[in-house]
Amino acid sequence: MLLFRSEEHAKAWSQRRGLPMGALMSPQQQWDLARIWYADRMSPDWRRRTPAEAEEVFATVGFTGAFWKLTRP
Repeated sequence: MLLFRSEEHAKAWSQRRGLPMGALMSPQQQWDLARIWYADRMSPDWRRRTPAEAEEVFATVGFTGAFWKLTRP
């Protein structure tokens, strides 16, 4: 994960390095994802999420689109 000042800063960084733009997220989205993702991590019943379950978590915090797709149709 890289931190940028703005979307323009991220685009310029990608262009200078000849890399495609990845997904961007706000600090609030990062916090929301971490809060949900790790909420049950210390539970004895914890199990790894399936790709479909992970996509549901991503969608909950507003991550949609091809970058966040883990399953095939």
